[in-house]
Amino acid sequence: LGDGSSGVKNSMVEANHDGEFGCTLKELRSLMELRGAEALSKIGESYGDIQGLCNRLKSSPVDGLSGQPTDIEKRKTVFGQNFIPPKKPKTFLQLVWEALQDVTLIILEVAAIVSLGLSFYKPPDAKRENCGRAAGGVEDENEAEAGWIEGAAILLSVICVVLVTAFNDWSKEKQFRGLQSRIEQEQKFTVVRGGQVIQIPVAEIVVGDIAQIKYGDLLPADGVLIQGNDLKIDESSLTGESDHVKKTQEKDPMLLSGTHVMEGSGKMVVTAVGVNSQTGIIFTLLGGGEDDDDDEEEKKKEKEEKKKQRKSKLLTHTHTHTHTHRLTHTTIYNSKAQDGAAMEMQPLNSDEGADAEEKKKANLPKKEKSVLQGKLTKLAVQIGKAGLVMSAITVIILVVLFVVDTFWIQNLPWDKDCTPIYIQFFVKFFIIGVTVLVVAVPEGLPLAVTISLAYSVKKMMKDNNLVRHLDACETMGNATAICSDKTGTLTMNRMTVVQAYLAEKHYKKVPEPESIPPSILDILILGIAVNCAYTTKIMPPEKEGGLPRQVGNKTECALLGFSSDLKRDYQAIRNEIPEEKLYKVYTFNSVRKSMSTVLKMADGSYRMFSKGASEILLKKCYKILTANGESKVFRPRDRDDMVKKVIEPMASEGLRTICLAYRDFPASEGEPDWDNENDILTGLTCICVVGIEDPVRPEVPDAIRKCQRAGITVRMVTGDNINTARAIATKCGILQPGDDFLCLEGKEFNRRIRNEKGEIEQERIDKIWPKLRVLARSSPTDKHTLVKGIIDSTVAEQRQVVAVTGDGTNDGPALKKADVGFAMGIAGTDVAKEASDIILTDDNFSSIVKAVMWGRNVYDSISKFLQFQLTVNVVAVIVAFTGACITQDSPLKAVQMLWVNLIMDTFASLALATEPPTEALLLRKPYGRNKPLISRTMMKNILGQGVYQLVIIFSLLFAGEKVFDIDSGRNAPLHAPPSEHYTIVFNTFVMMQLFNEINARKIHGERNVFDGIFNNLIFCSIVFGTFIVQIVIVQFGGKPFSCVALSIDQWLWCTFLGFGSLLWGQVISSIPTSRLKFLKTAGHGTQKEEIPDEELEELEDMDEIDHAERELRRGQILWFRGLNRIQTQMDVVSAFQSGTSFQGALRRQASNSSQQQHDVTNVSSPTHVAFSTTTTTATAANTASATVGCECVFSSSA
Repeated sequence: LGDGSSGVKNSMVEANHDGEFGCTLKELRSLMELRGAEALSKIGESYGDIQGLCNRLKSSPVDGLSGQPTDIEKRKTVFGQNFIPPKKPKTFLQLVWEALQDVTLIILEVAAIVSLGLSFYKPPDAKRENCGRAAGGVEDENEAEAGWIEGAAILLSVICVVLVTAFNDWSKEKQFRGLQSRIEQEQKFTVVRGGQVIQIPVAEIVVGDIAQIKYGDLLPADGVLIQGNDLKIDESSLTGESDHVKKTQEKDPMLLSGTHVMEGSGKMVVTAVGVNSQTGIIFTLLGGGEDDDDDEEEKKKEKEEKKKQRKSKLLTHTHTHTHTHRLTHTTIYNSKAQDGAAMEMQPLNSDEGADAEEKKKANLPKKEKSVLQGKLTKLAVQIGKAGLVMSAITVIILVVLFVVDTFWIQNLPWDKDCTPIYIQFFVKFFIIGVTVLVVAVPEGLPLAVTISLAYSVKKMMKDNNLVRHLDACETMGNATAICSDKTGTLTMNRMTVVQAYLAEKHYKKVPEPESIPPSILDILILGIAVNCAYTTKIMPPEKEGGLPRQVGNKTECALLGFSSDLKRDYQAIRNEIPEEKLYKVYTFNSVRKSMSTVLKMADGSYRMFSKGASEILLKKCYKILTANGESKVFRPRDRDDMVKKVIEPMASEGLRTICLAYRDFPASEGEPDWDNENDILTGLTCICVVGIEDPVRPEVPDAIRKCQRAGITVRMVTGDNINTARAIATKCGILQPGDDFLCLEGKEFNRRIRNEKGEIEQERIDKIWPKLRVLARSSPTDKHTLVKGIIDSTVAEQRQVVAVTGDGTNDGPALKKADVGFAMGIAGTDVAKEASDIILTDDNFSSIVKAVMWGRNVYDSISKFLQFQLTVNVVAVIVAFTGACITQDSPLKAVQMLWVNLIMDTFASLALATEPPTEALLLRKPYGRNKPLISRTMMKNILGQGVYQLVIIFSLLFAGEKVFDIDSGRNAPLHAPPSEHYTIVFNTFVMMQLFNEINARKIHGERNVFDGIFNNLIFCSIVFGTFIVQIVIVQFGGKPFSCVALSIDQWLWCTFLGFGSLLWGQVISSIPTSRLKFLKTAGHGTQKEEIPDEELEELEDMDEIDHAERELRRGQILWFRGLNRIQTQMDVVSAFQSGTSFQGALRRQASNSSQQQHDVTNVSSPTHVAFSTTTTTATAANTASATVGCECVFSSSA
């Protein structure tokens, strides 16, 4: 940037370096850092004008690039590609290391190592007898040698568990990346190449491309505006200013990547892509996309270069703010070491303000940890605590028994030669204690959730749901309300004109062109052709005999189709009047609800064409064209007549009515003041009113019936008028004849929910929403208000879980606010997709029903797994505990326990979490947020099966040797060989788990547990596989698994006793749950009332309470407060040192405190850091961390 002045002189020299382009990457980069007038003067002095810039870039504003592969490749090499390299994923080894951090595993490792070390110590033989009864009785030397096996086996099983966990994390990460790239590939952008308008993937855009931008786009690259109509851009993601910025060629033509087009349309020439765009530069400053390659040296040089460039930039550019910018699509974590705090970039919607919680959460930029995870973590923590207590008691009892027996009953002195043997005993007890703990802690829970969600997400792709946030999938199962758009979601979004009121006659079908006066026809067709966005067109059908393809805005497509039906060609008029010749365009937005285009006529007069919602535009019409082509006065009385006779009948048939009108501004009056819209858009002459039909999708009524049966209320929120909306809602089945319901218009809705001062009151909303079914003529803010009102409502016994569909840019706030936001994959704008959780790739309402089914399925899968897991837990813990206390040795050995743990955690979670959903899931009401994970029926099953298993195992343990006529395995000495007795106990235990896994497939007390079992191949193969492995372990496991080979009869008995659990399951399900009053439920979510007040204040910054963190936070709260204070002070100091504007930080503090009071006030949180010339060594990264640091900290102290 230092050589800005010499840019012109150098450009000739530099042109040689960069092949034949007339400007360098560096020049363009520095150009894009300027704004407004500065930018214009720079373009003026360097290139003459924007046309000059296009020529230098070898591009034509009309025809775009040639599109030849060689040219495109060349541009990619010179100016870079439009893609920002993602952060490297974690390697498998890093994941293994993370899995090893598990506390229970560490305890086990330590115990195993100690046990290994001690097993190699052999005391002198003579002394052995003096060490008490338990130490004696080692018959065989080889047996003593084998003492190390147990320790080694434990270590081996720990390694197994770690590898399985790491592999799961790795595949999850891989799937998530696949998903991200899938979402990114879906993004296409419209560019002009070789005179053709084509759509290309965002990554293919190159410098010099001419891109067409329109309402709702997320700009994929930096560029300079060539031609624009009424263009307004939301640059809050870069500057934090929430006001929309007007862009014109004359005043401010600079368009930046990552910003949103809020209104209007236009064309731009792309000047910077990928890492060189404004978004990319900020990215590099934050240390994203740095990769360690083999060419370390080159990289170092490049980095040095970059540093120099950055410094020069920071020094020369006193008045440019470097914006820390919330990036789209990407979550960057700076490694803890660099920065002390994990930073997160997030697309920031101006309406929501940078919510405090979004900085706290690292990787789910969503309102809360999902309901399910909250309940699960809470449950897991509770079980873990119980397990810890049990294992501690086990160890204490074992130690006490041993000490009492050896030193008191046998009266032996403590002999120092015996010390290692005693220690070996203590280690053995310790290992038993740890094993109890390992079995008690359900570490399979998080795994089950992940597997279940990942599996669902993969399958939902096939059902046209592209899930962007994993937990949305499960929240959807709890949905109680869906607020759906009408157009495109409930209807087919293939609009056609079916009725028209033209030349004083109401045609019930499209009229013949001969029956219309030619003068009216000409003006009508001209108006349609120029006053529809030029990006909207009707293309020939893809297949022979298909319907013509509609591209662009569907309402406009209907009008263009109408002109074709009238045997006129709109394209001929567009070729005559290209977009550049349109004098002025007022584009459609949700406030105007109309669109107007001004043409300058040959005689110097102006003619304006308007189209828009009929009831709005007719109020502005003062004349109407009659049958002879003349215009006559159109009085309010005539208007009321027309509404009654034409518009209402059309609307009651579910047609959308559009009025087309025009106005002439004679040359004699001079040029009107175009900015004064109220004076311009009045005194119109009505040409005609058309009725546009958008047929209901055939599968929608059925889908809506399913929703209603499943206890989900469907509400329609639309911009159409109330009669059309009501007609369509009746066709869909949202309104049933004879129901008690409300259909409101946006105005009336607002009047009813606001008090005298015009503030929204929750009580007033609560009176309306339970009956509201249709909200017509609604603005995006109404949609947001409604969603927020339903979510915050406390009238119903359960908090409502709301899903919302949206396609427009202005739906962003509502999509973000909803529990689950669905964006339309085809019709949706980028902004809507960005704010959503799930993208409907076919825009179809029935896909939402599929999402509900999958969501409920996830919830049920987790419950199935829990039911199975807890049975095993209860039994294993009790067996280990009582066995240890009575026989001084756990009947189930450490290694066996780990194998059981592996079956019941990892494999069972795989088997039960991948059950496919059935239609039956839609026959019940949603669970709601406070439904316990473990219902009373499930509790009955867990306790019932637990009793059966305990009875069997204890019978075998204490009477098994008599039944099977074998030696008793109880009271065996330290390194005794494994006994048949204990092998049978272990084998029966595993068999019972296997059969109980089949029982666990049903959780609502159904009788037939085999129902649909062969639809789930994973389940079958896992049960079968486990059975095979069990045979191998018992027959060939030997010493490491403490097993002895069993005979066929013994195997049959074990299997029979296992099979008993299926029969017993039938007995249990015959007992009605209602009789068993003592059963409690478990695994509730935390209720707000249970949380102490001071903690609530502490949690105010977060939108939702994360229950798991709450459980773990109690002790940490004070400690965090202290840390935060210190961090604040450090940041303030570093801010002063680096000469950063301190006001930024203070402003931020103010804006954070105000955010807690308002919800949708636009709080612009300025994230500027102005660099003063004193910055000498502060590298950009430093400052960035300072800024973000301040942001995080002030929110807690504010």
